[in-house]
Amino acid sequence: MPQPVTDLLDVDTLLSDEERAIRDTVRTFVDKRVRPEIGQWFEDGTSPKELAAELGELGVFGMHLEGYGCAGTNAVSYGLACMELEAGDSGLRSMVSVQGSLSMFSIWKYGSEEQKQEWLPQLAAGEALGCFGLTEPDYGSNPSGMRTNAVRKGDDWVLNGSKMWITNGSAASVATVWARTDEGVRGFVVPTGTPGFTATDVHHKLSLRASTTSALYLDDVVLPASAMLPGATGLSGPLGCLNEARFGIVFGAMGAARDSLDTALEYATSRIQFDKPIAAFQLTQGKLADMSVELYKGILLALHLGRLKDAGRVRPEQISIGKLNNVREAIQIARTCRTILGGSGITTEYSPLRHANNLESVLTYEGTSEVHQLALGQALTGISAYR
Repeated sequence: MPQPVTDLLDVDTLLSDEERAIRDTVRTFVDKRVRPEIGQWFEDGTSPKELAAELGELGVFGMHLEGYGCAGTNAVSYGLACMELEAGDSGLRSMVSVQGSLSMFSIWKYGSEEQKQEWLPQLAAGEALGCFGLTEPDYGSNPSGMRTNAVRKGDDWVLNGSKMWITNGSAASVATVWARTDEGVRGFVVPTGTPGFTATDVHHKLSLRASTTSALYLDDVVLPASAMLPGATGLSGPLGCLNEARFGIVFGAMGAARDSLDTALEYATSRIQFDKPIAAFQLTQGKLADMSVELYKGILLALHLGRLKDAGRVRPEQISIGKLNNVREAIQIARTCRTILGGSGITTEYSPLRHANNLESVLTYEGTSEVHQLALGQALTGISAYR
């Protein structure tokens, strides 16, 4: 039996004992809990509700945050957990990164002490799910055009508008909703049971099928003044949250790529054609070699960004390099692995095509490839090409 492809460069030597232990714990959970079921979940378009509590018990929700029941791990450990979760399925990693890096981070970074005490322990334990309402039906890559608004009415705020493509939306107990106000864009902590708040699921998806994706509607949602996040004014608030989530994607995409390559390698060494394993053919070995090179480059890039983040030096354009490269390469690896599997690769029995379908969403959410190209172009030239 061939060794997993990630042994080729002795990546483990770059990790601490604690980082390896966290990675292995999450890998074991995915192997035992997710792999036996994920093909059926994807086919059925379901995400088991009990997973939230199990992931909370595992300790991955908000694991890189300090206090309030969070584990307080370093950024690399969080990234490695994302890699293992996405090796299971991108939808699983999406649930965790939206919970921790968007919902929880927005409250942890910008919220009042009362908001933190009320919500973070519940979210960390998986007793509640959170979602993050920024994207709108007509304003995806351009959040500055958002139409959702919040108007003061006495001591309260009244919110109206809608959000689209919201992970965890209909399953969430609390939503961080960003809205336009007279003083700029502000964030609000919205309990989903508030009158006027509704969420409907998006169906007929070809991607992220084992994940809850919703539209949010706010119709005269009345909130007390204390619902506003006091520490965030303008778009820097939500964009700062997105940078946290993109960091998890940099690692996560490599998990999907690694699982695809491991699957293709196992299949190629056991599938016999013309009286020998298809792994013995030069064309197959060329594919495997090229894919492993791109996988290693992506993993090393992710680890480098993780070390920069732990040192407090990572910049948004550096995260853009990671997101742009790693998702783009991961989807190509998954597609190529499907070709090695031949006709068998189109079934849910094997993971590469499922990963490729999921990565179609990862390619465009939290910044499309084009947006990250423009972010890098601006960093290189000093000229913004967004308008």
